[in-house]
Amino acid sequence: MTRSQLQAMTRSLDDLQVVRPIGRVAAVQGGTVQVTGLSNQVAIGDTLRIARRGRGWLDAEILNVSETGLVALTDGTPDGVTKGDRVIARGAARIAPSSALIGRVIDPMGLPLDGAPLLPGEQDRQLAASPPPAATRGGFGTRLETGINLFDTLLPIVRGQRLGLFAGSGVGKSHLLSDLAKSCDADVVVLGLVGERGRELGEFVNHVLGPDGMKRSVVVAATSDRSALQRRRCAQTAMTIAEHFRDDGAQVLLLLDSITRFAEAHREVAIAAGELPAMRGFPASVAHSIMSLCERAGPGAGDTGDITAIFSVLVAGSDMEEPIADILRGVLDGHVVLDRKIAERGRFPAIDVGRSVSRSLPEAANDKENALIKETRKLLASYAQAETLIQAGLYREGSDSVIDQSVRAQEPLESFFSETSGRGSTEAFRQLALILRRASSQGSSAQRR
Repeated sequence: MTRSQLQAMTRSLDDLQVVRPIGRVAAVQGGTVQVTGLSNQVAIGDTLRIARRGRGWLDAEILNVSETGLVALTDGTPDGVTKGDRVIARGAARIAPSSALIGRVIDPMGLPLDGAPLLPGEQDRQLAASPPPAATRGGFGTRLETGINLFDTLLPIVRGQRLGLFAGSGVGKSHLLSDLAKSCDADVVVLGLVGERGRELGEFVNHVLGPDGMKRSVVVAATSDRSALQRRRCAQTAMTIAEHFRDDGAQVLLLLDSITRFAEAHREVAIAAGELPAMRGFPASVAHSIMSLCERAGPGAGDTGDITAIFSVLVAGSDMEEPIADILRGVLDGHVVLDRKIAERGRFPAIDVGRSVSRSLPEAANDKENALIKETRKLLASYAQAETLIQAGLYREGSDSVIDQSVRAQEPLESFFSETSGRGSTEAFRQLALILRRASSQGSSAQRR
């Protein structure tokens, strides 16, 4: 047994309590239970454990506290819970991360899902933590090499940046996240899979991510059949693990899929607590819960590392004005939009460059690279404006030199955007410059003829 394993076992033994506060179930209504006898010893957000007679334990989380008792939401259906059942107070939800988590798949409470034993770390961390003090946090760090041409040129990702990945279903979101997990320049990758279908978890871990991706990754998963409490905790646990490695000085890449399902889980919990729907069915507190979670990512303070975070957002019908997408656009440092039409014509990643932006620019690139980015965006915008005429055969070559150049560059750019060369930003910018130069020189040759 290693020293770290011995320390973890010692910590687990020290955490055992001989005496715990105990209350009783007073009533059961829907998915909530009313408990008496604990009002002066617990707080909102604390966890409980209900001893069902002959049915085993059932966990719950406190939603309301009053003089007459408290209301808790059960972690699953309250089948078997009866009046008078014992209720044990267990304090705030916590997890004890350690380096032993790397390469593992766990649930939101830190328990292994991959069948192998797992000891907790030496120190507990609360799942509902605060971000580093704003005045002590650093700025953006250096560019992260991703091996994906689009991110290595037009949409750079830098250390400490927080990006939103906006996509509908079936447009390559999961594959893009796995590519980033495998190739992005980071010490540790933490993936939070909120509300995924059960069969997709094993497929994502074993085939999409694969052994190479798992070598430096921690996967936290709460599948779609888990309770709203578990699905909401999944995002919080992933963030807490990322904070642990950040505080150890590591550069962490956090991939959270998806914020939309986190918000939906929060809605279920908030409505059970008595909060009224406001924004298209979401309660008013959903904005604060999302912003609080996102603020915990980003640059660290002092000598710690950074958490570079990518939050995916499910947008039905590419509606970027729906509440969750609108909230995230205001708090993140850039957004990447995946477009179904691009996916349908076979280009992956199906990123709509015109609707995507990285707020790390222009600082993340030098003057020459910024000039290339500006020229490329100009050609893409010009082609988009004239695309209807071009596709209908109504545009005549020579009518507009910029459109002519954009037409010549369109196919090479499409091929360039779909490449994952793995050679880094320097080589990617060299290829981009060559594409633009050829498109321009072909136009000059045509004019001379």
